[in-house]
Amino acid sequence: MSLTRVVLTSGRSLDLAELRLSSTYGGMLEGYPCRLVNDMKIKGLVHTAERAHPSAPVHLVPPPRDYPDQYAGAFGPVEVLPSVACVGAFHSTALDRDRDPVLHRSALTIIWFQPTTHVPYGCDAEEALREVDWEGLARDYEL
Repeated sequence: MSLTRVVLTSGRSLDLAELRLSSTYGGMLEGYPCRLVNDMKIKGLVHTAERAHPSAPVHLVPPPRDYPDQYAGAFGPVEVLPSVACVGAFHSTALDRDRDPVLHRSALTIIWFQPTTHVPYGCDAEEALREVDWEGLARDYEL
């Protein structure tokens, strides 16, 4: 049973089997949000997702980066990502239409950022999430 269903702009429906939400800057004790900190956060999310879901490819939806301050600190300008980091394990019908639809599915683990903790649903998911190229990124597997 899926947590929710997301409809891509291509029309393909995805079932969300697992979702991990975390504060983008939770636990940050020193420094400030900047490109270096954000890149390390993203690399950590990708690494964790690859270890948690080794049989599925992992895709990062490039996050929007905001520059609210015109002054640069020691590590460069302030650069802020959306406040919620999301890692979702998605499944859909098989990519190869010749495969038995009862025995085969496709999978992709997607990382994206969003401003709220709302679980994506239908066509109301973040636009960048809905534009993922499922056919080019997901992989078929046998149940």
